[in-house]
Amino acid sequence: MSEPPLRHAFDLFADYFQFYIEDAAAEVSPDEAGDAWTQEAIRNLLAPVRGSVRIGTVRNTTVPVELRVEAEEPATALDDYDHVAEASIDIPSGRLVIAGNSDYWPDAPRIDLAPGSYRVRVLYRGLATVSDDGLAGDDSYALVLWPGQPAPVRVLKRYERA
Repeated sequence: MSEPPLRHAFDLFADYFQFYIEDAAAEVSPDEAGDAWTQEAIRNLLAPVRGSVRIGTVRNTTVPVELRVEAEEPATALDDYDHVAEASIDIPSGRLVIAGNSDYWPDAPRIDLAPGSYRVRVLYRGLATVSDDGLAGDDSYALVLWPGQPAPVRVLKRYERA
């Protein structure tokens, strides 16, 4: 019998249309984080960089985020989401940080995990509900982590902006 998933809910300020998860010991520089946003990463809404994954959003404001930690790769009903993408992240410290791009890093929430490599699947919902000015919407972002071998970014379902 497997353990139930750990669940955490956050409201994160998605400054510069992003938030991130990161190993607490990663020390990713702003230049590294910025360089990770290639044209392909922008299209994927996902930018992995050493010890970190930047998650793109469709609003430049506070967004709801759920993070779940599973024992193994979960099944995902793709029809329930607008966009689904996944990447790998190494968490050798056993402490995962989740934060908005301009949050004060020392105060950002930390989640204890078994040290190792993980896959993170990001589930994007409500992307088409965002207002023309980009301030209001019912978009939400769910991250699911599970232990897994490093692998390239994979887009399971792509949202194309109108």
